This record gives sequence, C-alpha cells and structure tokens, in this order.
Amino acid sequence: MYSYEDRLRAVQLYIKLGERVGLTIRQLGYPTKNALKGWHREYVQRRQLPSGYARQAKYTQAQKEQAVAHYLENGRCLAATIKTLGYPSRTLLSAWIQEQRPEARARVVGRVQGSMSTAMKQSAVIALCMREGSAQSVAQELGVSRPSLYNWKNQLLGHAASESMKRQQDSSPSSERDELERQIETLRRDIRRLQLEQDLLKKANELLKKDLGIDQQLLTNREKTQLVDALRSTYKLTDLLSEIGLPRSSYFYHRARLEVTDKYVEVRRAMAGIFERNYRCYGYRRMHACASTPNEKWLTDITEFQIPAGKVYLSPMIDCFDGMVVSWSIGTRPDAELVNTMLDAAIESVASSSDRPVVHSDRGGHYRWPGWLSRIAQAQLVRSMSRKACSPDNAACEGFFGRLKNELFYPQDWLSTTIDEFIAALDSYIRWYNEVRIKISLGSRSPTEHRRSLGIAA
Repeated sequence: MYSYEDRLRAVQLYIKLGERVGLTIRQLGYPTKNALKGWHREYVQRRQLPSGYARQAKYTQAQKEQAVAHYLENGRCLAATIKTLGYPSRTLLSAWIQEQRPEARARVVGRVQGSMSTAMKQSAVIALCMREGSAQSVAQELGVSRPSLYNWKNQLLGHAASESMKRQQDSSPSSERDELERQIETLRRDIRRLQLEQDLLKKANELLKKDLGIDQQLLTNREKTQLVDALRSTYKLTDLLSEIGLPRSSYFYHRARLEVTDKYVEVRRAMAGIFERNYRCYGYRRMHACASTPNEKWLTDITEFQIPAGKVYLSPMIDCFDGMVVSWSIGTRPDAELVNTMLDAAIESVASSSDRPVVHSDRGGHYRWPGWLSRIAQAQLVRSMSRKACSPDNAACEGFFGRLKNELFYPQDWLSTTIDEFIAALDSYIRWYNEVRIKISLGSRSPTEHRRSLGIAA
C-alpha cells in the first residue's frame, strides 16, 4: 500500500520528532500506529527498511506534481482535486503536498500541525471575527479547514461566547425586546423575594421577639404560622409557605389551634402583671408565690365512711391556696342536698368580697344537676370538671381525704359509736385541721394561722 519512500519518510520523521507517534501521524496523515511502530522496529534492527516492501511506484512523478498543482490552484481542497483527477487517495495526496510544498499545507486529515502557535491561532480567530466574506474564504487563505478555524474560536473565546455572538447575529429587534422583558421580570421576582424575606424577619422581631438575623428554619411551625397569618394580606399564601419552609397541612393545623380560645388567658395576664410590677426580676418560684391567693381555685368531692352503725358521707370544699376546708356538709345520703348545702355555705363565705373562684369537681352526677348549676351561675363562679378517667385533676381534695382517714378514721374503733357521735367527731376534726394542725409547707402553721400571718381574714 505504501511505497518504500513513504515508509522511509515516516520512520525518519518519527525519529526526528522524538518517537512521538501521534505527532508523526498528524503531520504525515499516515500510517496507522501499529504500522509506524513496525516500520521503526525493522529500521532499527536492520538500519534500513526491507527491500521486499518496495513496489513499483503506482504514480509517476509527473502525476504527483500535477495533483499538487491542481490542489494549489483550485481552492486547496483535497476532495475536489481527487474528484477532478480521479486519483490519488487523500492520504497519498496529503503526503505529496507535504513532500513538494510543505508550507502550503498546514492541515492534514482535518488536523493542524503541532507547530501551530497560540499567537497564530489568535490571529486566525481575529480574522474570522472581523471577516467581510465567508468563513470558508478565511480558512482557504490561512490554509486550514473551516471546522478547525471554529474549533480555535471556541477554545480561545469559549463556547458560550460563540453562542452569544451567534444569538446577536441572528437576533431581531423583537427578540432583543423579549429578552430584555424576561430579564426585567426576573429582576422583579428577585426584588419581591428579597422584600418578602425582609418582611418575614421584621415580623419575627415584632411578633415573636426574635433577632433580625434569626434563621427562619429554626422557628417552630406554630411561630411560622403566626408569621404567615401576619403577612397574608400582602403576599400569596403559596409564596409565604415556600419561603418560610412550612408545609401547607401544618399551616392549617396550627392555624386552627391558634383560633381556639386560650383558657389560661386570664392567668397569663395576671402573671404578666406581677412580673412587670416587680421590676421584671422574679423567677418562677416568686411568680408562683405572688399569683397564689385565697379563693382562686376550690376543689370538691364526696367520700364515704362505713362504721358498724351505718354509712356517713362527707362533702367538703377545699381551697387550693393553703388546703383550708372552706365549708363542709356531713350526712347519711350522698344526694343533691348534701352537695348543695356545702356549696351554699362556701358561696356565703365570699359573698362580701369580689372573689369569684373556680370550682373544680369530678364528673359525678351531683355536679351536673340543675340545682348545682343554677347556684354556680347565680354566684358568678367558674365551673370546672375533670377529664374523663383523670383523677389527678382533683388530687388536693383526695389528699385531704387520705390524711383525714389516716389520722382519724383508721386508728380508732368505731364499734360502739352512733351515727350522730361519728358526725360530731368528724366535724371536730375538720375544725382542728383548719385552726390547729400545722403544715410544714405553710411554715409550720395551720391554714388559719398562715392566713393571719399574711394579713388575710380567716
């Protein structure tokens, strides 16, 4: 396929270029990598190529010169020369050009000689950008292919630059206007988003007392819901939820919870007032001690005592302030009269004051009868009931029953005691409990003594 001269030329150039296979093939346009290495190996071993490879030249020197001349005179196009003359192959024609006119052929098989400097490439790209004619004419003038010229341009200016220049060339006034409008709309969205972020930070500082630089993702979902509600009149709900990172379902859940009336609103106001009046320096212990006053919360229940003479029932009203028994009634039947009598006596104890305590009970039928409800309403007391199967809500009253039975009922033998005698003993114990029995939590004082020490009428 290759003449002896072609093989020898390839091996000599390969040695001259420091045995660089790729560079040699790019400059010659032939042969393959394995063929070149094989020729070089035989040349090194024998100091010449085998004569057996030599064949009679297929083309005469005149044909070679004619092909090269046609190439130079007709646009320097390999394909056009081969099509016109009917010979040779692209590889042979490239080799002939390299042999006879190396300065006229800077490109072989679509590649540029490795000796092409960056400065030359820059000059070629400048000529391409500043051209008045076609890119093909510039390429022919420089002796390179049109794809190579554009490859240099992309390497030096970048692909984005070439695309931008292409858009500028192809763009019409209407497309430029559309592009400007899109940019303006993008800027408007960015400005609105920044404004939303700023408004959220301001509301967090105003409503939640957070720092202006607070990370919104550290807020609870309840706090985020408050911020969204505060800005819903200004921004779309979707934008707010997206910016603050709050799921839609969580927002509506917490919004419904915020709309529920706070049953502790009065307590919160009272605690806030105490805090402000005391130079904002009280902790929770002092705050609790100052919010505690008599006749704020009463507890009631019924307990049973079974003695040989029969059953006796006690219905007391306990003040949570110090455990004092405000009023009590004792009877042999746990009926409405028993609890109504006790309630009437308790209401009478606060009739001359402005105190309107919360009356808490369990869910027994005694505390849901019309007589009990009407008395509570007429006295303007606040009615409260335990949750179903939740006895700890009435723990203070149960504690009083436990102490009473441990100290009075269980230690004694009531075998020969009548009903009236037991009622008298029970009534006497309650009076002793209020006036004499000391409580460590009250400073080793009885409830009555504790109230007198505070200047409160017992």
